[in-house]
Amino acid sequence: MKPAVIIILGESSIAIARQIQTVITNATIYGLASRTQNADRQYNKFSETVSELFSQGHPIIGICAAGILIRSLAPLLSDKRAEPPVLAIAEDGSAVVPLLGGLNGANEMARIIGNALKVQPAITTTGDLRFQASLLAPPDGYRLLNDDEQAKTFLADLLAGKSVQLIGDAPWLSESNLPFADEATHRIEVVSSKIGLDILASKLSSTYLIYQTVPSQSPIGNGKLSIIGTGPGAAKWMSPEVKAILEDATDFVGYKTYINLVKEFTQGKTVHASDNRVELDRARHALELATEGKSVVIVSSGDPGIYGMAAAVFEVLDHEANPKWNQIDIYVAPGISAAQAAAAAIGAPIGHDFCTISLSDILKPWEIIAQRLAAASQADFAIAIYNPISTQRRWQLTAAKDLLLQWRSPDTPVILGHKMGRKGENVRVIALSELAPELADMQTVIIIGSSKTKVLQWGDRVRVYTPRKYD
Repeated sequence: MKPAVIIILGESSIAIARQIQTVITNATIYGLASRTQNADRQYNKFSETVSELFSQGHPIIGICAAGILIRSLAPLLSDKRAEPPVLAIAEDGSAVVPLLGGLNGANEMARIIGNALKVQPAITTTGDLRFQASLLAPPDGYRLLNDDEQAKTFLADLLAGKSVQLIGDAPWLSESNLPFADEATHRIEVVSSKIGLDILASKLSSTYLIYQTVPSQSPIGNGKLSIIGTGPGAAKWMSPEVKAILEDATDFVGYKTYINLVKEFTQGKTVHASDNRVELDRARHALELATEGKSVVIVSSGDPGIYGMAAAVFEVLDHEANPKWNQIDIYVAPGISAAQAAAAAIGAPIGHDFCTISLSDILKPWEIIAQRLAAASQADFAIAIYNPISTQRRWQLTAAKDLLLQWRSPDTPVILGHKMGRKGENVRVIALSELAPELADMQTVIIIGSSKTKVLQWGDRVRVYTPRKYD
């Protein structure tokens, strides 16, 4: 289960939230930005924040009225077996009410919090109240093999007065208040994970429940490595999937500038920041961390698969056969690229066929870059140019311009997108003939229009687009 989140609306709730945090130790306190000062993290919109965290699978502990939680989450409710626990806590700590997620530990969480606050939790699940055990939602280490209908009928029979015989051993069952009897019409059996399901299937019924133990797995060698893209820089461009990965990560690996883009997620986590030109070393380090059972995230800006760290990781895997890395779960989460951000800011210049070309000749020779620029120009692609210039590389942009002018008109629209999604963002449109080194840097993406790309004067605004129809 993902870490819990404690949502508060005002600073007066921080004391109760901290008290809850002592027993729900992995919980993070989210406070309304306009009304709190000492929360672990801040948010601006209650319903949007609660909905996003719930969708990601985080248990929600709201120190607020039950109604505001219900109204926020009602549109998302569909599968009670998948929904995480949701609890409402009175602002003075006098009430603990589990609202959702009874099959995923909400009642047990309510008991833990109620004990800490010295109040009786308002648990309304009849089976839990009477038997002090949830037959439909066994604790970690066990799984119920019966389907929901069989389990519900079984529980209803016990509530109606039937007795049950326990076969096997499980403390959570033997220490409960279930009506055990040696001669009983109903049976609960606890079996080893080594027994095959085909052997057990014939026993399963509404009078015979079977719980199978789930072996605990050593985290060593079974870590996870996620390579994510934050987007160009603005938090609004970071996908919910990426945010969920960042929430779950134990270790952050990346160029220090990119790590700073996600610093709100690194609190209490381990950060491994490095310089920008050690991509392969960074990939090796992340893989080694993952072999220790850690949940590692490599942070790229933009999209990690576009001149980002994803290729570096797979390059290391391809060239260095390390058996320890074979058990790592590796996942790439996409992000919005700088080219997409710049294009959207000015209209739709890549609305037809386009390509991306990096002018950096650190990892490939200039001859290859020139060949690709020429081919893309002759094919009449719109071209997004990455890494156009740096303090050490000043001549490549002028050389690229001269080459492009062999096939493009000097009036071809060119978009300069600078620091997209960050402080100082600027997007401007010039003609190809005006393109000069002093207009760009490594934080600039340049989009060269095709022969069909048009500049649209729209009132007092300028927009650029490439028509979908190619005459």
